[in-house]
Amino acid sequence: MSGQGSPAVDILTFGCRLNAYESEVMRGHAEAAGLKGAIIVNTCAVTAEAERQARQAIRRARRDRPDAEIIVTGCAAQIDPAGFAAMPEVSRVLGNAEKLRAESWGNVADVRVSVNDIMSVTETASHLTAGFDGKARAFIQVQNGCDHRCTFCIIPYGRGPARSVPMGAIVAETRALVEAGFREIVMTGVDLTSYGPDLPGQPTLGQMIRRLLAAVPELERLRLSSIDPVEIDDDLWRLIAEEPRLMPHLHLSIQAGDDMVLKRMKRRHLRADVQTTCERARSLRPGIVFGADLIAGFPTETEEMFLNTLNLLDDCGLTWLHIFPYSARKGTPAARMPQVPMDRRKARAAALRAAGERRLDAFLAGQVGREVAALVEKPGEGRSEHYAQVRLADDGAPVGSVVRAHVTGVQDGALVARAL
Repeated sequence: MSGQGSPAVDILTFGCRLNAYESEVMRGHAEAAGLKGAIIVNTCAVTAEAERQARQAIRRARRDRPDAEIIVTGCAAQIDPAGFAAMPEVSRVLGNAEKLRAESWGNVADVRVSVNDIMSVTETASHLTAGFDGKARAFIQVQNGCDHRCTFCIIPYGRGPARSVPMGAIVAETRALVEAGFREIVMTGVDLTSYGPDLPGQPTLGQMIRRLLAAVPELERLRLSSIDPVEIDDDLWRLIAEEPRLMPHLHLSIQAGDDMVLKRMKRRHLRADVQTTCERARSLRPGIVFGADLIAGFPTETEEMFLNTLNLLDDCGLTWLHIFPYSARKGTPAARMPQVPMDRRKARAAALRAAGERRLDAFLAGQVGREVAALVEKPGEGRSEHYAQVRLADDGAPVGSVVRAHVTGVQDGALVARAL
């Protein structure tokens, strides 16, 4: 969760990078509508814990700001609008489609709950943002929604069907952000590799990125938020191999490393597919690093199945991990399967995190003596091409600049480097 404040509006953002992007869109709409002092809570529904944190933040916001207008939106609000509307702290509930429309913010007092059927949404409109307050990188939304039905996932019911942003809008927004001074853009979506089938000519994600980089040659760094390991198209493979502006860091939506668990999840890949993807990417781009989303304690998961997931970290060389104990979401098929006890889920998640930390430590140690290009996020701190945190001995570089630096050591999970 992150909070971004301004004199006009305060936004509390939970969950994914797509939510972070949409919070900036809402900031512009709310400020244009003159909603001074409003608090917008942009919720996440991926786990029960994410929803609990949002409710807790709403209550805290009301205690701290008794007179503020509190507007709740995001995936949890889309899925359970009545539940959030029933909270006495909440002034208004907006759905995921409504929150991105300027007109929704002009009549904020007229309708207390404005949440339509997300499955009826067929387009993802472009939402130009002038920038991201206090951030060195910017996000752009190129895709929304998901047509797949993984058995554990409630998000399609919060985001609706898969739909893509037209190429021209992506180019225009990227160009505007680059002109505003952003050196790195993060491309976001709910199911990024499903980009394109609903557009004229049915471009793939790789084709769109290739055209974007050609159309905006001033863009220095492009990063992808998350991709499905078996849906990398030929153009994207070529970009991985040949395009230095595409960062050598892929975050893979893996979820598990056991074939039976993956089948019960209704994922689109098996364990061997993940290994093949990582091996191919590494052969095309030596030194590339991989992140991964992993769920611990999925229903029916045995100890042997869990160990297959644990071993995948070493088998694929995974570095940046998002670990979640399985969270049953009402209305999903997995919630009706035999459940793993919660204490076992938490223990398995802890084991995955510990293994992930060991792998991260090994990766960072291997960077000592190398040269990195760090995007400065705040004075004296930045991120390398591989997304490693970098502490710069010389903190004079301005935020948003890219600094070449020599790595001299590792401290508290970050690279220590000296600007060249």
